[in-house]
Amino acid sequence: MIFDLANIIGLIGSAIMVVAFAYSNLAKSMNLVLFNLLNLVGAVMLGGSLMVHFNLASLALEIVWAAIALFGLVKALMARGVRT
Repeated sequence: MIFDLANIIGLIGSAIMVVAFAYSNLAKSMNLVLFNLLNLVGAVMLGGSLMVHFNLASLALEIVWAAIALFGLVKALMARGVRT
């Protein structure tokens, strides 16, 4: 594997998604905005990496992952706005 910028960005994106997963399992009270934002950022970074080092199956997964994270983020932000 070549450690070019695309791979470094992809690895950072993967790490962010792992942090989000760990957070969802370890947090006593989960902040859904933070959780979905981490997943969205990680998926976008990993998807960007996959645009350089193309893999259709992985790119499709990251697009779906980002869409779900974006939906969850909007839902969490709307719920937060209603409560304040």
